[in-house]
Amino acid sequence: MKRPMSLQLRLALVIGAAVTVLWLIAAAYTAHRLGHELEEAFDDNLQLTAWRMLPLAAHALREREGRNGNRDSDISRFRDDDESVAYIVRNRSGDIVLHSGDVGRSLFPPLTTTGFSEDKSYRFYTDVSLNSAYSITVAEPLRHRDTTKRVMLLGLLFPLLIVIPFSLAAIALALRGGFRPVRGLQQALSHRNARDLSPLPETDLPAELRPVTTAMNQLFERLKAAFEAERAFTANAAHELRTPVAGAIAQAQRLQAESAENRSIERAREIETTLKRLMRMSEKLMQLARAEGGRLRLETQSDLAPVLKIIVSDFERAGDDRIALQLPETGVRSDLDPDIFAILSRNLIENAERYGTEGRTITVALSEDGTLVVANEGPSLSAEDTERLTHRFERGVMDAKGSGLGLAIVRSITDRAGGAITIISPRPDGKSGVEISVCLPVSEPQKPPG
Repeated sequence: MKRPMSLQLRLALVIGAAVTVLWLIAAAYTAHRLGHELEEAFDDNLQLTAWRMLPLAAHALREREGRNGNRDSDISRFRDDDESVAYIVRNRSGDIVLHSGDVGRSLFPPLTTTGFSEDKSYRFYTDVSLNSAYSITVAEPLRHRDTTKRVMLLGLLFPLLIVIPFSLAAIALALRGGFRPVRGLQQALSHRNARDLSPLPETDLPAELRPVTTAMNQLFERLKAAFEAERAFTANAAHELRTPVAGAIAQAQRLQAESAENRSIERAREIETTLKRLMRMSEKLMQLARAEGGRLRLETQSDLAPVLKIIVSDFERAGDDRIALQLPETGVRSDLDPDIFAILSRNLIENAERYGTEGRTITVALSEDGTLVVANEGPSLSAEDTERLTHRFERGVMDAKGSGLGLAIVRSITDRAGGAITIISPRPDGKSGVEISVCLPVSEPQKPPG
């Protein structure tokens, strides 16, 4: 599946592309205008050169004619390597009477009209003196103009190569700073588990996002109220059932003691069994309400190993001597509420006791990293069964006497405490059985001094 593009990256690409295109359009327009202005400046310079040199050339020709009558000469007014401008001066008859240096006369066009003209290699300007005695044609190589244009364009484009990357970097930094509140909201949502209904922060958010967070906080409040009402009803109903159920069990036991008929005694026993099952169900419902609504983690830390040892001792006193307990030599300190840990471990052991093979050992192990493992022998479970066992009122064996809430309580505790539960069947070291691992939050082990 293709990963969706972030809004920040989309804006950066769109704004960056728009700014780059605008810079290039501005540079192209500037280059066009610059070329046009350079052409006008070159023409003005060519025209000004002709205007300045024509009177000087006419004066020099008159003085020379007065001395020796030579009508064809050159004036080397430019350096040998200066090819920017060349010129010729013609008399009234069209004969060349003066030229610049060793200039090729064939490159100049015939005198037909004044003003600007051009061929493949040169740009010309022709002008005539006021008395029409002399005319001058000034030529400038087009490659000189092209070289100057290229230098000017490179001088224009070189800053763009620096400005455009800096502009894109500035856009990226500005967007990153502007999206900082949005990223904070994203992180707050991504780190939130399914049971966290605390309100989202609304400070420093853009005006466009505040209605979203406000609506989400209102939704969280309604969901929280609904869950609280559900948990309160479950806990209250289970608590209120305990007293009348206990009374009904006592009456059923009294009926068994006072009845003389076997049928009545059998019915009284069935009633007692049903009432005890209802009692266990009410206890599980109270545990579930505690797991879903109570505070699971405390400000202080305590050792979980003694709690697990007490729970296993309770089962042993009740007559179950098949539990093999394994505890670490060092304590397992955690901020998990000891009562909640007791509920979790008791439900895991009860589940293994109820669904495991009778007479086979139940392994209960707590490691230093906070992993509680409860394993029992018995029939293997399919992947579908292991997935549904943590749901409410689901049993591994449909005719079992359990309430179907034990693993749901364990799953609720681990989810809200930030842990994880794993069900493996068959066991890693055997061909059958079930192994349930629960990872609990623990503190870092303290290193011994020295």
